[in-house]
Amino acid sequence: MEEETSWISHCDDDDGGKYIDDFDSFSELSDDGNQVYPSLSVDLILPDDLLERILAYLPIASIFRASSVCKRWHEIVSSTRFLWSLSHVLSQKPWYFMFTSSDDPCGYAYDPIPKKWYNIDLPCIQTSNWFISSSYGLVSFMDNDTRSELFICNPITRQWRRLSEPPGLKACDYSALAMSVCRVSHGYTVSVVKSKQVPGDFFRWDLSIHVYDSETTIWMTSFTEVLTGWRAGNESVICNGVLYFLIYSTGGMVPEDRHGLVTFDLSSRSSNSLLIRKIPVPCPLTCGRLMNLNERLYMVGGIGKQDRPDIIKGIGVWMLNGREWQEVAKMPQKLFQGFGEFDDVFASSGTDDLIYIQSYGGPSLLVFDLNQKQWRWSQKCPVSKRFPLQLFKGFSFEPRLEIAP
Repeated sequence: MEEETSWISHCDDDDGGKYIDDFDSFSELSDDGNQVYPSLSVDLILPDDLLERILAYLPIASIFRASSVCKRWHEIVSSTRFLWSLSHVLSQKPWYFMFTSSDDPCGYAYDPIPKKWYNIDLPCIQTSNWFISSSYGLVSFMDNDTRSELFICNPITRQWRRLSEPPGLKACDYSALAMSVCRVSHGYTVSVVKSKQVPGDFFRWDLSIHVYDSETTIWMTSFTEVLTGWRAGNESVICNGVLYFLIYSTGGMVPEDRHGLVTFDLSSRSSNSLLIRKIPVPCPLTCGRLMNLNERLYMVGGIGKQDRPDIIKGIGVWMLNGREWQEVAKMPQKLFQGFGEFDDVFASSGTDDLIYIQSYGGPSLLVFDLNQKQWRWSQKCPVSKRFPLQLFKGFSFEPRLEIAP
C-alpha cells in the first residue's frame, strides 16, 4: 500500500550500506542552446556547517533518507554537533503511534508532514495495554499487571533504559503515569499516581504520588492521603512543573460532579505537602484525556447526554485558564458521526499544536490543529479491522533524534 512505509529501511545505520553517489545537479546552456556544460553538484559547494543547517530543518524521515545519500551526509547526520543543532531548530510535528491489535505492541506511526504511516517496532513494551506517557521525544511505558516494569525509550532511535521499580502499593486498583522532559538539559521527571480501595470501604481510597528524577535516579514518595468519596484513575499529565490528574466520584454525585481535576506542585517534593486544589470539569464527561500543549493544560472529553450521561453526544476541547476551563473547540457533528455514537471508547493525546483523536473501535484518526482551529482526517492507516472485537488505541509523541533516555 502506498501510504505504508517501512521505518526499518530509514533507520538502517550500518556503515556497510550502499550510498547514492549521483547528486541532484544543475546544468547551464550556452547562448545557442546546444552546448551543455559539465554538471555541478550543489553538495560540492556547500560547507559542512551550512549543509548541517539545511539538513536539520528536514522532517525526521527525510533526515534518515539523507543519511543514505553519501558518506559525507551520513557522517554529518550521525555527528554529535548535528544532533545538538537539532535541539535549536523548530520542533518537529508530533507523530501518532497506533496499536493495531488489542494484544500486540505492533503498529504504525503517522507523520503529519508527508502524511505517511511508518511501520515501527517499539522497544521494551510487550502489550498495547501498558500505561504510556510521552514528552519531547521520549516515551515511558509501565506494565499494566504489576506496575513494576517501567521503561523510558526514544521510539525513533530505539534507545531505551529500564527504571527501578516505583515504590508504594504493590497491588493497586488504578495507576496514572506521566512524564516531563526538560528541553534544555534533557533531564526528565516521571510520576506515578496510585489509588487503591480501603478494604471493606468503597468510599475511601488510599492515594499516593511517587516521583522519579533522572538526575538523582531516585524515586520519592511525595504524597499520601486517604480520599473519601473520590478515587484517582488512569489519566494524568505534567505541565510547567505541576502534576494534574483526574479524580472520579465513588457514587452519589450528579453527572456534572462525577469528575474533578487535582493539581500537585512537584517542586515541593515533600510527603507533608497537600493537594493544592480540586477543579470541577466543564460539563458532564463520559471520559477526559489530559495533555500538555506548549506548557498549557488541555483536556479532550466526551460530552454526555442529559438523559443518558454515559453516552457521548459530542467531543470537546478545553484549555485550563486559572481555575476555569475555556472551551477551545467542539468536534463538528459530521466528523463526530464518522466515529458514531459510543461510550467511553476513544483515545486522545497531543503535543505541540496537534491533537489526535481515535476511536477504539476502528483505525480512523482525526487531527485537530490548535493554531489553525482546523479538523481533518489523517491519511488512512494501512491496516483494516480483522475481527469485530479488535480494538485500536495509540499515543502521540514528538520525534527527536538528539534525546536519549
